Amino acid sequence: MAFLSWSQINAWRMQQHHLSDHAKPNCMLDVVSRLGVVQAQMMSAAELQLWARTDDLKPAAVQKALWQDRTLIKTWAHRGTLHLITAADFPLYVAALGKVLGETYRKMSKMPSWQKYHGVMADGLEPIIAGIEATLADTPLTREQLADAVAKHTSMPELSESMRSGWGSLLKPAAVSGLLCFGPSEGQNVTFLSPQHWIGKWQPVDAQEALKELARRFLNTYGPATAEEFGRWIGMQPAPAKKIFTALGDEITPVAIDGWKAKTFVLTSSLNSLASTESTDVVRLLPNFDVYTLMVTPHAEHLMDAKQKPRVYRKSAWISPVVLVGGRIEGIWEYEKKRNHIAVTVEPFSKLSKKVQRGIETEAQRLADFFDTTDVRVSYQS
Repeated sequence: MAFLSWSQINAWRMQQHHLSDHAKPNCMLDVVSRLGVVQAQMMSAAELQLWARTDDLKPAAVQKALWQDRTLIKTWAHRGTLHLITAADFPLYVAALGKVLGETYRKMSKMPSWQKYHGVMADGLEPIIAGIEATLADTPLTREQLADAVAKHTSMPELSESMRSGWGSLLKPAAVSGLLCFGPSEGQNVTFLSPQHWIGKWQPVDAQEALKELARRFLNTYGPATAEEFGRWIGMQPAPAKKIFTALGDEITPVAIDGWKAKTFVLTSSLNSLASTESTDVVRLLPNFDVYTLMVTPHAEHLMDAKQKPRVYRKSAWISPVVLVGGRIEGIWEYEKKRNHIAVTVEPFSKLSKKVQRGIETEAQRLADFFDTTDVRVSYQS
């Protein structure tokens, strides 16, 4: 069994995330596809996740891909959370999530407590999904318009109020089934569309094959990893996640990692490359909810001072922006857009070398460029 050090793993993940070497501006969609999904409950954080990995990126490029080119989709996906997915990969994720999360939502809808909370009957979820499918097309509908239309279609007037929830609990089952995605906002109001009208129809993908392909992609970007981590990424229970890994057979190989006792796997095709990866000292600034930070949660103590973990993984599932040095989390940071400059404040977990500080300042200048501001000011707080 191959033995891997954390310095090798960190360097490998930095490469796979386009954090060692940034992708070219015209490769933004390739970055999204490599990451699988980009967490987007805060759209500004989603844009910055792509900025952190792509040279000369501007917020307008992300917006153009979403609302003009229709090459990005914003929808509820992994774990029922808002994400960006490429239109090309959307059918793959719909096949996998429709099975995993679709079944979960249907089980939940049978629970009396769920029915009481949302004001629907035991069979209420299926009519809602059917109503959404019948209602949505290529014309954006606000949440209120969609709620009223579905309530009318189902002859369930109580849905008009229940579906207006900002959490989207009654909309997520349709979303993971590929029947709903976000459209361009109308002022402060979000809108929804039919993905098949928005990006065009697609050939269905077998759900089990889709899950196996997502497991391969997950290991290619976030590996080495456990089956449980793959399940956590999607929103799948450990037992079925382990079955997916087992189904991959010789495509994956177990590895031993310094200080980590969990049963961990890599893609067999990546093992030699991973084992020969040299450590790095590249400095990067990652935003709130970055997928890199999120996915190292189960073994974060190997990537940072364990005492500092609560400052990164905060209450209410808040993920702080982090300073990444060679794949390790060495501090947190924040920015504020002033009238004529960007103020970046860094809170290091320990004393930073001059070289790391220069790396932070370079990243801060990239951030200023992202916001079309020439002046950036970096300060450090203990």
